[in-house]
Amino acid sequence: MRDLNLYNFKRALPRMSWTRENVYNLWRRSLGELAKETDFTRTQKSLFQQRWIAKRLVRAYHGDFINEKTFKRWYLPSTLPDVRPRRGQTEDYATQLNKWAKSPKAVDKDAKARRQEIDGEEQEDLPPVGSLMFSEVERRIDVVIFRACLAHSVYDARRMVVHGQVLLNGKMHQNANTRLAPGDMVSVDPKVISFLQLRAPSADTSSEELAADKLKDDTPASAGKSMLQGSSHAQDSSSVKDKGLTPFNLPAYASPFIFIPAYLEVSFPTCSVVYVRHPTARPGYSEIPTPYAADGEVVRLAWEWYSKVRPRNRSKRQLAREPENRR
Repeated sequence: MRDLNLYNFKRALPRMSWTRENVYNLWRRSLGELAKETDFTRTQKSLFQQRWIAKRLVRAYHGDFINEKTFKRWYLPSTLPDVRPRRGQTEDYATQLNKWAKSPKAVDKDAKARRQEIDGEEQEDLPPVGSLMFSEVERRIDVVIFRACLAHSVYDARRMVVHGQVLLNGKMHQNANTRLAPGDMVSVDPKVISFLQLRAPSADTSSEELAADKLKDDTPASAGKSMLQGSSHAQDSSSVKDKGLTPFNLPAYASPFIFIPAYLEVSFPTCSVVYVRHPTARPGYSEIPTPYAADGEVVRLAWEWYSKVRPRNRSKRQLAREPENRR
């Protein structure tokens, strides 16, 4: 990686990862003290600075491993879907009656109230299409593996693909830049999936937790309880081994955030995922996971930034360099 310090607490940029540091940064940006930095309603920053901050936050999560020029040329859509309803030109009976009665003030008042009512209904019914600017990034094979909970981070997913531990439609595939088509099936070697490995009792236990457990064990009442807990943990691990069941261990502190998008069909017994269709949006819901509001200020300002700097033309030489795109 170009930057090894991905989870810097000073920058606090959320990434596609389930490490403890990244989950902490995710909490700080969404609910913590840094959430105010993305509230641009009352700020002294210029419009250029607001767009730059939004673009920096969004790109840190959605494809920070993709070169900026490559992202603008191949992964950024030219336009977003226009979901605004077409207003009819017909007037209601009250407006026609007011015009016939020759009362312009009443006509203007009714038209203004009607326009505000229509605008309010449209804002409630419009789907959040701002996050669809990352639909091409979600098609990447490494991102699909991460979204399917088969990798601890998107960087681990890229390593699996490059090392030949991933099958695409039954054949080994080593190009992490490939964009999948609907119906493609991706299979991962179970030996490299950290979620499916037996976790040691003291593997993720810090020194503070060990000290606290030691203090609790010093009391006679907790001694018997700790023995029962230890025996139950041993029985659970032994039962998993004896029955041949596949364990599934979620990352620490990731339970409130982790989920599988609707456009993926995952099979954990076979360690495979099917890319069913392209992600979409409907009123009040966007299928693309993002740490920011799907149609909020951050995503809108990021789209405004890229709409100004997007490359317009693609020559034949540039078209020959396009990453593999399974349409």
